[in-house]
Amino acid sequence: MKSIFIKGAIQPAFIADSIAKHQTKHSIGAHNIFLGQVRADVINDKTVAAIDFTCYEEMANSILEDIREKAFKTFNLTCMHIYHSLGEIKAGEVCFFVFVSAKHSKEVYAATEYLVNIVKKKVPLFGKEIFEDDSHQWKVNK
Repeated sequence: MKSIFIKGAIQPAFIADSIAKHQTKHSIGAHNIFLGQVRADVINDKTVAAIDFTCYEEMANSILEDIREKAFKTFNLTCMHIYHSLGEIKAGEVCFFVFVSAKHSKEVYAATEYLVNIVKKKVPLFGKEIFEDDSHQWKVNK
């Protein structure tokens, strides 16, 4: 399995290209996409300007391989793609992209929700919130 990590924000052209590549796969009847975007949250009267994402890539890729295997066994998927940004991602930019495909819509909805939640819970990804005043703190996933 290739690494899911992308340096910098996930660009709209990358997302569009991922979708376009599936047009030749005629057994697919449904796609579902989740895009995670950095929010400009206000915390203690300070606004988040960006999040700096880091991770333990080797460990993360191993965990993601297990997640991928379980997802294909649990849901009747044709394709599954997960990408997450590393580095500083500004408010408004996309940092998390989950794209699943199957014959029917029921599978893609359930699989997308499962994948988004399990990645947030199990993968050793860390985000440092950077505020407009250049102060920072570690982000807590909710």
